[in-house]
Amino acid sequence: MKSRKRSGKKSTYKKTDRKKSDEPVKKKDRAKNTVSQDYSPSEKIRINKFIAHAGLCSRREADRMIEEGKVQVNGKVISELGMKVSQKDDIVVDGQSLSLEPFVYLLLNKSRNTITTTDDEKGRNTVMDEVETATGYRVYPVGRLDRNTTGLLILTNDGDLAHRLMHPSYKVRKTYEVTTERELSDAELGAFMKGVELEDGVAKGHNVKRFADVKNTFLISVFEGRNRLIRRMVEFHGTEVTKLKRTEYAGLNLKEVGNGRWRYLKQDEINNLRKLVKLDTLDFKKG
Repeated sequence: MKSRKRSGKKSTYKKTDRKKSDEPVKKKDRAKNTVSQDYSPSEKIRINKFIAHAGLCSRREADRMIEEGKVQVNGKVISELGMKVSQKDDIVVDGQSLSLEPFVYLLLNKSRNTITTTDDEKGRNTVMDEVETATGYRVYPVGRLDRNTTGLLILTNDGDLAHRLMHPSYKVRKTYEVTTERELSDAELGAFMKGVELEDGVAKGHNVKRFADVKNTFLISVFEGRNRLIRRMVEFHGTEVTKLKRTEYAGLNLKEVGNGRWRYLKQDEINNLRKLVKLDTLDFKKG
């Protein structure tokens, strides 16, 4: 089966916190940090499951692509949502050939001026430049962080998990360290917990806490992912964010992961994420 297309943009390897060497992670080592999908080449699974497990999108989005005529199996456009395929079939979605790879889960401490996309037509540094060459796998960011927002970002090829983590119904907790142009008053910080009215509805913060020893800086947690949400909440009080960093996401934190560095998620962390969004837990592939 043809492998999936990769970005034409050349990636730059950056060593991880877990490896002191500048050499890319060897294939035999990568297997210890991936999760097997346990499919034999001839085993038949539903086409939407195949597409999701190839890391392209969720099963629901795969069904939509089938209905739109964007999916081909062995050279023919299909329309049957329940069709079953195997790894021996040639699966092409919207011009992109797919194959099943082990699930990979990464935690990146995104640096400033890095774009949260798989590639950038302007040639700017992307999150893929931080991880792709080192892992050898094509993974995708779960959600987005603005170019100048730093901090915790998950990347994976597990389409079902990514979709649920981003879906508002699962209320995934995100915590940010926010520095503002001027110091917000206690009343203004308290307003975040009561809810502030934005152009697209009320936005509410949780566990808002001021830093006693860092000027103009506070922590705030939210359970939604609207575009530029934290920045717009601060702008509600007539000032601006000068520095924004996501420090926690879905129970994960940046402990021992330096700026611009990344690490693989551990098995219990992966299982906790899947439990959080009501997916079955998985076992690590035995290398």
